[in-house]
Amino acid sequence: MTYRSTLYRGKVRHTRLRPVHHDFSYGVYYAMFDLDELSTLDKELRLFSIGRKNLYGFDPADHGANDISELRPWVESTLAEAGVGLDGGRVTLLAFPRVFGYVFNPISVWYCYGPRDELRALIYEVRNTFGDRHVYVVAVDGGQTFRHDVQKRLHVSPFNPMDQTYRFTTGLPASGLSLAIELSDQDGTVFRAGLGLTRLPMTDANLFKVFLRYPFVTLRVIGAIHWQALRLWLKGASYRSRPRPPQETSTIVGGVVMPR
Repeated sequence: MTYRSTLYRGKVRHTRLRPVHHDFSYGVYYAMFDLDELSTLDKELRLFSIGRKNLYGFDPADHGANDISELRPWVESTLAEAGVGLDGGRVTLLAFPRVFGYVFNPISVWYCYGPRDELRALIYEVRNTFGDRHVYVVAVDGGQTFRHDVQKRLHVSPFNPMDQTYRFTTGLPASGLSLAIELSDQDGTVFRAGLGLTRLPMTDANLFKVFLRYPFVTLRVIGAIHWQALRLWLKGASYRSRPRPPQETSTIVGGVVMPR
């Protein structure tokens, strides 16, 4: 059976330009879940389950309001704050699945469509290793690739201050998918991160293949975060204590969303 949900395989790369140079990349894979298909995937895929032990899984509490409630109402209410309605259109989520019950998603991206399958909004869901989360909500009106700036609201890296700006660039998911994040301050670019991914059908065979190629990818992500932090500290990067997270859990990205 062919699903709207799919897999994406590729590489993530991080490059820090200041105050010390630091660069690394590694292979990853993501799932693009169509929310309306989750129960079908649970029933028809042998290696994927919701609420049961398996090689792969999905838990609604990992996203949205961090509870066991349905995710679509959270998406719709979050978008309503930005003046966006989906009128029954589909919602998809790019994220790491749980692998043997464990997951950590530094960033997940919601692609939210209207009834004619036109992209209407993006939600960037950012988390840090302290358990804090913040979402950046962007209305979209046409185009294939989208670039927009937003003031950083959540402490993520202990080597970056809060007075910085994100620039997100992404496009419509297709056979390939890219996401670029640039972090800047008043003196220019500090840090760049990028995903370059290629689509694979969501099948048991492909789920097993990506596991063999990138075993325990979710544990590798959290391990890489701490290992690269240690390397940065040894290079002389200054450590900053975690500030109190903002009371608001979402930021509406106003102004111009630039398709190009």
